[in-house]
Amino acid sequence: MKTAKQKLFCGADVVSRDGFDFEGRCGLITNHTGVLRDLSSTVDMLREKCGLVALFGPEHGVRGDIQAGEGVTSYTDKKTGLPVYSLFDEDTTESEKALASLDTVVFDIQDVGARFYTYAYTMTDAMKLCAENGIKFVVLDRPNPIGGVKTEGTVLDRRFSSFVGRFPTPTRCGLTIGEFALMMNETESIGCDLTVIPMEGWKREMYFDDTDLCFVQPSPNIPTVDTAFVYIGTCIFEDTNLSEGRGTTKPFEMIGAPWLDSKAVIEAVGMQHGVILRECSFTPTFSDYKDCFCRGIQLHITDRDAFTPFAMGIRLLDAIRRIHTELEIEPDIAKLLGTDEIFGSGFDAEEFIERENKKSAEWQALSKKWYLY
Repeated sequence: MKTAKQKLFCGADVVSRDGFDFEGRCGLITNHTGVLRDLSSTVDMLREKCGLVALFGPEHGVRGDIQAGEGVTSYTDKKTGLPVYSLFDEDTTESEKALASLDTVVFDIQDVGARFYTYAYTMTDAMKLCAENGIKFVVLDRPNPIGGVKTEGTVLDRRFSSFVGRFPTPTRCGLTIGEFALMMNETESIGCDLTVIPMEGWKREMYFDDTDLCFVQPSPNIPTVDTAFVYIGTCIFEDTNLSEGRGTTKPFEMIGAPWLDSKAVIEAVGMQHGVILRECSFTPTFSDYKDCFCRGIQLHITDRDAFTPFAMGIRLLDAIRRIHTELEIEPDIAKLLGTDEIFGSGFDAEEFIERENKKSAEWQALSKKWYLY
């Protein structure tokens, strides 16, 4: 017997139904995930509800069609005729000037709940600019697709602050994007005039597919809810000489390299709760090892409640390092991990996991002050 899906209204749906008093000239920071329940665009809805004069895009662009790390130049949106400015580019001077000319800035983007996902910092950077210019900031809240009950991983050391981890938050924060905005606005002393439009129907224990909403993939390499789960652990392989599965139909759910002894690594990691590791092979069509046959490991989630993706990622990396002298780890992995402890002599993966999860649990206790649900 199938369990009924929870009917959910995101912040955008609430505004569409009830309205909101948007002041003056408005700009919208959004992408292809900014949609209502019927998958119509938040852009179209806000054009009717407020004086929308400009669009702003994060990494991957307003339409979500740009690959990771690629810059986006300003242009005119063909459908609406509105100017589109990129907030993910080497030079955002023009975009920041356009944003500073507004009276209200609205944010509507689906996050994935991982510290190294850049949309949250596009938001907080815009919040800072709004605070400096007396501009109102409105977040239309959306669910955390991997739930709001668990936190995991390292709490970032500020020495490694970057656009893939700005603040001392856990790898898996367990907050919605609106709750994150509220917490950072206060704890980071951003101090912007912030309003969060809450969802209706969401509960913390829900995963995205427990709701009746359609999952619009937040970026090119997060195609499913399960991908968002494993991403918490396997994103760290971006800064190694393994493929993290980009260029395949299972990004982040598979890792591999031509030289990987998949069987030996799986045996070294051993049985894990909530996930099965399976030997596989793949040939990426782009990114690392493009057109090269890779021996790999696929992560099959069997129990989301029991699965701890951060621990899984660390255990895999540690096992591969012990088995393969071919493994290369780039210094920038410290930005993803929020620490450089992995480079220390005598690194103990299990002690590291246990200690860091205790820190994230302490952070979670603090974060409950900003819970909306």
